[in-house]
Amino acid sequence: MQGLYQLNVQGPDLLEFLEESFAEDQADEVVRKLALDWTRQTWENLAQCDELIAGSAIKWHFERLSPVDKSILRLAVFQLKFCLDIPPKVVINEAIELAKKFSTDKSPGFVNGVLDAVFKKLYAEKQTT
Repeated sequence: MQGLYQLNVQGPDLLEFLEESFAEDQADEVVRKLALDWTRQTWENLAQCDELIAGSAIKWHFERLSPVDKSILRLAVFQLKFCLDIPPKVVINEAIELAKKFSTDKSPGFVNGVLDAVFKKLYAEKQTT
């Protein structure tokens, strides 16, 4: 989430420095690699993630979302859509915990509502294919 936040604020040129940034913050090599992979893959699939978020954030314009909430949602939507080995409840619960830790008091409920709507859309798509 923090890598996505940095990319959102500083731009895609930061991608080449992400590994160094994660190395400073995380000693565990497995965690570092996973964080780097998820950040890069989320950024590569940003358009799909943002489309799902924008279509699920009822009464909110995507551009007006805080950078923190946007980063949390982007990571979680990427995981819901592409990391099928992670149970959706785990993804949503982790996103809510990130919102509690890094965002406002209202963010956990907002994140939960948006991700629930995204999950329902993705689940409906799977049922029709």
